[in-house]
Amino acid sequence: MTVTVAVTGATGRMGEEVLAAAADRDDVAVAFAVSRSPGAEVAGVAVEDAADLSALLAEHDPDVLVDFTGPASCVEYAAACADAGVAFVSGTTGLNQGCFDALREAAGEVPVLYASNFSRGIAALRRAVREAVPALDGYDIELTETHHNAKRDAPSGTALTLLDDIDEVRGDSPRVHGREGEAPRSEGEVGVHARRAGDIAGEHEVLLAGNHESLSLTHRAGSRGVFAAGALDAATWLSGRDAGWYDFTEVLE
Repeated sequence: MTVTVAVTGATGRMGEEVLAAAADRDDVAVAFAVSRSPGAEVAGVAVEDAADLSALLAEHDPDVLVDFTGPASCVEYAAACADAGVAFVSGTTGLNQGCFDALREAAGEVPVLYASNFSRGIAALRRAVREAVPALDGYDIELTETHHNAKRDAPSGTALTLLDDIDEVRGDSPRVHGREGEAPRSEGEVGVHARRAGDIAGEHEVLLAGNHESLSLTHRAGSRGVFAAGALDAATWLSGRDAGWYDFTEVLE
């Protein structure tokens, strides 16, 4: 069965990756692609104006829309999908609580799957962190993430997800972002560090140290293609499901 997808942010870093990945798959066909900067062609697909999204959804009736854009656009596109009856997959980061509330509202009408990261390796890292933190009770924890120099949000959405995982198994911990001047460590805090350089696709490290030993859990993405592949896996899985809120871990399971 072939799933038809619409792609937003088609001229962005991730939009281009999604279109390139779709071109290599037999189970996915691109219905259309849109961008705030239309007119280009990406992976053989003409990029249309994002302002026409509602009309394009009605005309092409795709099974799923895949979104990697910005917070405001993500909310707008989710609402358009809810109106059109089109499933919605998003990996857009930098969302605030209001954005998540809007996505959950859309999930009342159509299936919505949100993930801060579509990498299978990150899913494994999350499981490892949730096991290691309680096993090393009382150890200091530092989280460092590194991304390309054009990434806007910091810490990354994946880092925030890992921090939530830590809180889930250890209880809410104060988060200290960077260190400067006299900054002794407080008991129970989690240090958070964001680096931006070059064209790094994504690196995340969770360091646990104490009792004269340290454990480092690290994931490195060699290409954004891994995220695009995961998003398309999510799209094919989500197609045809009932309206509701879904998680990438359900796709992997």
